[in-house]
Amino acid sequence: MPILLETTSLTQYAGERLLFQTDPLAIYEGDRIGLVGPNGSGKSTLLSILSGRLRPDEGTVRARCPIAFFVQLGPGEETPGAEELSRFGLRDAHAPADRMSGGEQSRRKLAASLGKNAPLLFADEPTSNLDFEGIELFCRRMERQDTFLLVSHDRAVLDRLCTQIWELREGRLFRYEGGYNAFERQKEEELARRRFEAAAYVKEKERLERSMQSLREKQSAVRRAPSRMGNSETRLHKRSETDTQSKIAQGRKAIESRLARLEKKEAPREPEAVHFDFSLTDPPENKIPLRAEHLTLSAGNKRLLENAAFEVRRGEHVLLYGPNGCGKTTLLQFLCESILHGNPQVFSAPKLRPGYFRQSLGNLDPGRTVLENAMRQAVQSEGTVRSLLARLLFRREDVFRPVSVLSGGERVKLSFACLLVSSANFLLLDEPTNYLDMDSMRALQETLAQYEGGFLLVTHDRRFADALAETTLAFENKRLTRYEGGPSAMERAKAAPKQEKEPMEQKVLELRLAEVISRLSLPNCPDKEALEEEFQALLRLKREAARGK
Repeated sequence: MPILLETTSLTQYAGERLLFQTDPLAIYEGDRIGLVGPNGSGKSTLLSILSGRLRPDEGTVRARCPIAFFVQLGPGEETPGAEELSRFGLRDAHAPADRMSGGEQSRRKLAASLGKNAPLLFADEPTSNLDFEGIELFCRRMERQDTFLLVSHDRAVLDRLCTQIWELREGRLFRYEGGYNAFERQKEEELARRRFEAAAYVKEKERLERSMQSLREKQSAVRRAPSRMGNSETRLHKRSETDTQSKIAQGRKAIESRLARLEKKEAPREPEAVHFDFSLTDPPENKIPLRAEHLTLSAGNKRLLENAAFEVRRGEHVLLYGPNGCGKTTLLQFLCESILHGNPQVFSAPKLRPGYFRQSLGNLDPGRTVLENAMRQAVQSEGTVRSLLARLLFRREDVFRPVSVLSGGERVKLSFACLLVSSANFLLLDEPTNYLDMDSMRALQETLAQYEGGFLLVTHDRRFADALAETTLAFENKRLTRYEGGPSAMERAKAAPKQEKEPMEQKVLELRLAEVISRLSLPNCPDKEALEEEFQALLRLKREAARGK
């Protein structure tokens, strides 16, 4: 395969701090590369260097073909063509940006970048503002792109599209063959090997130290010659004692040498265990703590929901699903206000207390430290708060950093932590994974999975949603339709042939008909007139169902 881009060793600094240092790199035709790494590791900077937009502090880059470059921030490169726009579900190439949602703007910029049909494409977080439909359209279009380097925190997208993963970590670039799932398996194998090597190191060190202690004890136990011995016996005893001491000294020296040569192996840092006392939030005992009926919701002149109904069961983890602009954020805001101040369309248990995660991160005080912010409204103990912060990768002295110096991803994690340790017992989460790196996203996912309270979640990260959602409420025809499981389970249910669903509906009809007949047969039947009307209605439904077959 021909080389499309190659570099010498690259070195880049951020101020005086070394950002990364790479070995020589090459991108061949057909390479489909995902670039991952912690927040601040230099992924976007590396993309800018490889594209020629930024000169490295050390090293050179040689591109042998045109490069298209998608960046989330800033204006698009050019106006896209009509055909490429249609692939992303858009029509008007000249629509003003202020009349387009963030997702629509991202689609138009993607259409422009991919419409160039460049042999090599660089894309920096292209799915950040896209809904599930937009992500699907992006993936279908990218499957036609032969060679690309993609920065993304969407694990499902990386696994679907990529055949290599490059990871920037601790200033170095590591390369792995396969998609994201293969990358995770190789990383887990690395961790398992490090755990094994660390355990073997500790075991061998302890064995050598026990041997050293045994030799010390032997050395101190070698007895001096008794005073009643004769001269010849004393000389023989001293000679034996000297030989013994010499052998022990040689043994100790050999062990000391082995201990000095023993290569130290550090065990990988294991996630911090967090144990919440959820009873401190005084949670409601109602089986259905939140319910809405005949719900109508608008944003300006746009009707979002009309006569909609839904319920959230105690401790249920629910995904709100729908395209950009359908009203997910508006619904979260409306429910938060309704729970706090009351609303005739919404029933909420008296003890239900919402914790609302907003992208504005308005619950943080930039003048206080990480720990001070987390403790400000905490009902959990300081030990629990510190454990949670450590689980979210705020370790040791990090908890004393002021919020004003935190990155966007760090602020997201802290805002989330503040909600978890507060008196809130029901969470409203609006895109909590934005700005998070993979490790932080995994920590957030594992923490939410263990959360005893219920939550409503808005996210367009498929793997995150599938892992957490027990139920999906989908915006469909200005109503909320309930599906079991996350988005993938919902799509399977919707794709199932209709006839598979009909027998269950027929059984429900037959059971209700039998119940009505049974009640009508009772002597002195109450509500006989109403039951007769229902009986006739059920018969009509049964006949219509039979004709439909």
